[in-house]
Amino acid sequence: MKALSWGEILARMGIQFLPVWICLALMFSVSFVFKRRLGLYGKLFDSPVGMVGFFIVMFWTFTAIFADLTVATPSIPFLNLPSHLLFHIHIATHDALSQIVQMKDKLPGTALPAGTSEYPYYLLGGDHLARDVFSRMVMGARRVLVIAPAATCFAYMVGITLGLPAGYVGGRVDTALSFLANLVLAFPVILLFYLLVTPAIQESGITTILAAVLFLFPIVFVAILFNSRYFTNPMKRNLYVGLTLVIGFWAYSGLAFNADPIGVFSMGANTLNVFVAVVFVNSPTVFRIVRGIVFDIKSRDYVAAAQTRGEGRWYIMLWEILPNARGPLIVDFCLRIGYTTILLGTLGFFGLGVSPESPDWGSTINAGSKLLSIFPHPALVPAIALMSLVLGLNLLADGLREESLRD
Repeated sequence: MKALSWGEILARMGIQFLPVWICLALMFSVSFVFKRRLGLYGKLFDSPVGMVGFFIVMFWTFTAIFADLTVATPSIPFLNLPSHLLFHIHIATHDALSQIVQMKDKLPGTALPAGTSEYPYYLLGGDHLARDVFSRMVMGARRVLVIAPAATCFAYMVGITLGLPAGYVGGRVDTALSFLANLVLAFPVILLFYLLVTPAIQESGITTILAAVLFLFPIVFVAILFNSRYFTNPMKRNLYVGLTLVIGFWAYSGLAFNADPIGVFSMGANTLNVFVAVVFVNSPTVFRIVRGIVFDIKSRDYVAAAQTRGEGRWYIMLWEILPNARGPLIVDFCLRIGYTTILLGTLGFFGLGVSPESPDWGSTINAGSKLLSIFPHPALVPAIALMSLVLGLNLLADGLREESLRD
């Protein structure tokens, strides 16, 4: 078969992304219809910049979901459905790690030798190890969009749990916590990130110790949240706090120590390294943002009214101050995911990503850069993907900031 032209390549790529286009169309249609009932999310659709950013972010989110999705269901006798796989959705045209030796450094649109694969083309060419660049780009989105948002959420729970009392209580609590945050922030971010993910640090057990400490904060945060909210209703409080502790420590044992007896929660050593590094590096910055916002908000009238009613400190911090700080925090959250994406790409580029053969964008850029002057496509494709996701997150943050200022 002859090689595809660029028009044919783009058309075939458009077909591969069909599940993404369908989901985007449905999401935007429903959001437009009900945008006046959807709060800040609905107001986002009044901002052209925010809408473009949201479109790009959700494009990569749906790409990550449908990159290599296989759905299995049990047999249903009265419908006469088999117990094996009913359907699958694959945006990726090939296995991201599979190699076809004849396709080494091939140009975009090159046809595969007959009988070597179900899909007859490498749409965006082959890399120096004869792997499909298009499939690695698609699967790389899943790597980024699993680690970056989850790690940023953990960092926010650490920063909020420590930042609220630092700003509200002040005094020695603020001094001690601010000193610890400044101690971490004194190191250059890239250097600190680089040190935390090196194999020597992993072998020393420092990563496991950090995970054991940092992964406790989500449990503490949610438990305090429910305890302060339902303190006057012991039945609900005990139920919600109990469920939080049971599920939380179950997940904690698997994520921090890989000791989940059922195997629901687990994290590989390399992934844990990167995850802990992201949380540790981002938490002090989030702490300082939350602390600064609380200093400003705690003098407001509604906080004084809650104090007059006799509400507890944690209730005031979590249910009076924190909801009124959501605007700046949501904007910073979007920006921080973008920063984390860049950091993950940087680590992958230096060979310190999730794993050496991982299709994450940083590793793929590094592999492609070795022959950049001769075969640019293996490096350019993941670089453009990385750039577009970060751009989308920045535009989304700009749109959210613009709409939050109008409130």
